[in-house]
Amino acid sequence: MAIGKIAVALLAVAAATGIAAPASAQELCKGYGPQTPRDIARVAGTNERVFTLAPAASELNLCNIHTHTNAEHKGPGFSVYAGDGEHGGYKCNESGGLTAAELEDPAQGHGAFHGIKPGDTIEVHWVHTSCAITPGEGLGSCLSEACANPQLRVETQVFLVVNDSSALNFKDFAYGGNTVMGRHQAKSLPTGTGDPVVFAGSTTGTKYTQAKCSPLQVTWSVRPSCAKVDVSSLYEWAEAGNVFNERHSHGVRQLVTAPELLAPIE
Repeated sequence: MAIGKIAVALLAVAAATGIAAPASAQELCKGYGPQTPRDIARVAGTNERVFTLAPAASELNLCNIHTHTNAEHKGPGFSVYAGDGEHGGYKCNESGGLTAAELEDPAQGHGAFHGIKPGDTIEVHWVHTSCAITPGEGLGSCLSEACANPQLRVETQVFLVVNDSSALNFKDFAYGGNTVMGRHQAKSLPTGTGDPVVFAGSTTGTKYTQAKCSPLQVTWSVRPSCAKVDVSSLYEWAEAGNVFNERHSHGVRQLVTAPELLAPIE
């Protein structure tokens, strides 16, 4: 979950921890709660910081939708290592078996949603908050002056981007002002990709590592299998404009593997 334009209140939360970033990238940050991303097939973790998991997404307000190019998490359906750094992460297992037609870019490199092309893997985050807010840009949209310490939940799906109109249409999972029983909600969330793995973690994004941890507490719900999504639908979503101001897929935070930084998965 990329930070984007963080509200002043979020910065205050980080400052309140009083913990400086370790001098060496080899050191682990100390005193923080469980971190994200992780290998969702591994349930072990020894981080003792506990917090109450957030309610179901349907009981919260959608506050942001964004994507990362390559999966930040590792899972049964996205386990192909793509390298380290912010352009690393993991790819869908089917990435190497796409047809020439699926790999053809209908926009010839000029699509309205930047940082992706057919053949890429993306991890999509639907971020939800307990605050009474209006969806918008970055994590700052998930809280307000009256609600600076919300419960946060991220619904997650990893997609394999293809040039195929019969693949999933990303706009079916967009927001577009949709409300259900007074709550902001995506039009729908992906199904058919396995039971989501739910666990306690943090925000992600390229600014964090195992040495520099995120102080925020997030409930994650990560579906274990990939699904194919039509690249044209992503281009159309960006071209039409969206309240999240998302026109570019973000980089990834590298996998957290230290048991001390992971919560056990029940």
